[in-house]
Amino acid sequence: MTRTAVVLFNLGGPDGPGDVRPFLYNLFKDPAIIAVPAIARYPLAALISSRRAKSARANYALMGGGSPLLKNTRAQAQALEAALTEAYAGEVEVRTFVAMRYWAPFAEETARAVEAFAPDDIVLAPLYPQYSTTTTASSLTEWSSVYRGRARVRTICCYPDASGLAAAHAQAIEKTWHEAGKPEGLRLLFSAHGLPEKVIDGGDPYQIQIEATAQAVAALLPADWDWRVCYQSRVGPLKWIGPSTDEEIRRAGAEGKGVIIAPIAFVSEHVETLVELDHEYAALAQAAGCAPYLRAPTPGVSPAFIDWLRDAVIVAQGRSEAVGPAGTWRCSSCPKCPASAEAP
Repeated sequence: MTRTAVVLFNLGGPDGPGDVRPFLYNLFKDPAIIAVPAIARYPLAALISSRRAKSARANYALMGGGSPLLKNTRAQAQALEAALTEAYAGEVEVRTFVAMRYWAPFAEETARAVEAFAPDDIVLAPLYPQYSTTTTASSLTEWSSVYRGRARVRTICCYPDASGLAAAHAQAIEKTWHEAGKPEGLRLLFSAHGLPEKVIDGGDPYQIQIEATAQAVAALLPADWDWRVCYQSRVGPLKWIGPSTDEEIRRAGAEGKGVIIAPIAFVSEHVETLVELDHEYAALAQAAGCAPYLRAPTPGVSPAFIDWLRDAVIVAQGRSEAVGPAGTWRCSSCPKCPASAEAP
């Protein structure tokens, strides 16, 4: 019997209050996040993590002191492993693994576990639907620096318009709307983590892929829904892509509309959904007269998403190309997308 390992990548999060500062340090010392030489980046990361630790701890305190991201990602890994085991019908032994970028389990630890499993082939599946140099590329670069095995490796680089992803989001949006009593006059805001404009100007395909995800989800919803794409989590002095989520909430309030927020770039609940969206932006909406304020959940372990991910892994496993998107997506004009015709 052959063996297949599937590695799911995510950002990670602190397990408790004492982990917040070192987690932030790991984040800001990543050259994909702060693109300056290490001699300057490391002390800058130490300074930023020290200054932000107190407010970050307060945010994590709202979730019990630590991030639920590892628990949620492991639940997805277990659901995917069960789905793949059933699909392989005893012909392949499959095991899923989780590798986090900025907190345990780090890629090095996960790579050792994969090597001990001794798979014949590996599928790398980042849980970032939209490719970015700051997320997917960073995680895959770290993996390539620590994995020492000789298994055949296939990588899913992105899946912005995947049918299962779009269906999971659309189902969550409609369920949230129905459970709220089908209120009228709502604006649907597809909220994604933002990036500095210079990252996008440098060829990062993230923004066009976010827009593709929104289009794919909107196509599954009633045609008369009012929707917009916006971006959250801005930090630092640089100009970021927009419009910002807070601006759109204020705009909706000024126009006498409520909103339903769909976290379009996230597949798991974590601090940016459970605190930023559920607490900070909810308070902003109340102050702005934006009511009702609704928030759809992330795909999580919804069957639509997990079943699609199962199929994507199987397709990737049989693909001749080492790296490629899941589905038909191609970034034809984005040189930093590995599936682009312009990619080096």
